[in-house]
Amino acid sequence: MWNGRKSVIIGKLLKKRRGYYRMNRKEIREIKKRIRPEMDNFGHVYGCYVNAAREIVSDMDMQVIQMDREEKEMYSQLFRKTLSGGLGRNLMNIDFTTAQVESSDEHRLLQGLRMSGLKDENLRQVLYRRIIDSLTPEETGYVILLLADTYDVPYKSGNDEEWDEDSTDQFDYFICTICPVKDSKAALRYMAEDKQFRGAATGSILSNPQMGFMFPCFDDRTTNIYGALYYSRSSSEIHEELIQALFNAAQPPIAPEKQKNAFGGALSEALEEECSLEVVQAVTNSLRQRIEEHKESRDPNVPVILIDEVNEILKDSGVSEERIETFGETCRKYFGEEEALNPNNIIEKRKFRVHTPEADIAVDPEQIYSVKTQVIDGREYLLIPLCEGVTVNGVDVSVVESEAQE
Repeated sequence: MWNGRKSVIIGKLLKKRRGYYRMNRKEIREIKKRIRPEMDNFGHVYGCYVNAAREIVSDMDMQVIQMDREEKEMYSQLFRKTLSGGLGRNLMNIDFTTAQVESSDEHRLLQGLRMSGLKDENLRQVLYRRIIDSLTPEETGYVILLLADTYDVPYKSGNDEEWDEDSTDQFDYFICTICPVKDSKAALRYMAEDKQFRGAATGSILSNPQMGFMFPCFDDRTTNIYGALYYSRSSSEIHEELIQALFNAAQPPIAPEKQKNAFGGALSEALEEECSLEVVQAVTNSLRQRIEEHKESRDPNVPVILIDEVNEILKDSGVSEERIETFGETCRKYFGEEEALNPNNIIEKRKFRVHTPEADIAVDPEQIYSVKTQVIDGREYLLIPLCEGVTVNGVDVSVVESEAQE
């Protein structure tokens, strides 16, 4: 039996072993609170508008103090969204090696932007060009927005009480967000001058961010220039080409959807005929248990499960040592040297799905062991017990009680 405390200990040991620390949900929320609707702690919003031909058609330097209240609120929402979503799913920690921090172009650029508070126009142009060269724009283009801040980090006691006057640390950081531009749909709008509804469009509008990042990381409530936090609205397409252009990551993150497919592929590929319904049920149930216990523990870090722990689940399910060893090797092929996986990304949490060429079945995860297989007259069948509340194409059908059958 796992428990939340074990998950926390594993996470801390992994951090110590790897030599880096990663932002957790609590630290992300603390920075997100800085981006208030009134934006009174920010001086400028920088950015550029890029068209479908990858040309910068507008270079922007907007003073926040000159924006009206609505504008400030809309810009603040865009930057807040870049720090939103699931940690490990939409928000991914990026790690720099010591060699990168000491002498790489990618880190030198980010650090230069940070230390100048984004005021260095030449560095901004270099960043824009790296983003532009790595992305394939849509027909209407996109906007790159930048925001810098200096946060006087208040001292926090063990019970999370804050004392601003005891602040001894400053956290200088910036956020970059990339927002697609969309043409607004034409609509019938009321024209007061002639008291009629007439066709009108409002021109191009900014959509919610698709990608973005924050540099550096705010780890243990202090500056960590060995990390950045990357945002992707999509969990299936995280734009690896942008990640490499910006960070040249030695171990880039894998899209959550790809993680799920890779884990499932590793099970079926390595276990072959031993990959039975019962084995998949056991793995799924154990991972769901890890997720629930982590949630109950209120640990702000991402839940983790070691590949060695999955091996133990397979062993307890009767899988042979040979197949378990092959599974570990297959995981290394798919996941590289990553020793811990996020269970949220490798299973379907809300449903246990069974697919056959003839049917798709979704079962409540709490009831996964009610689904069984049985050989009848030499053919294997999938069995699901029926109870009250059965419908077929929306029609209630009666269920024969077992006593009546006997």
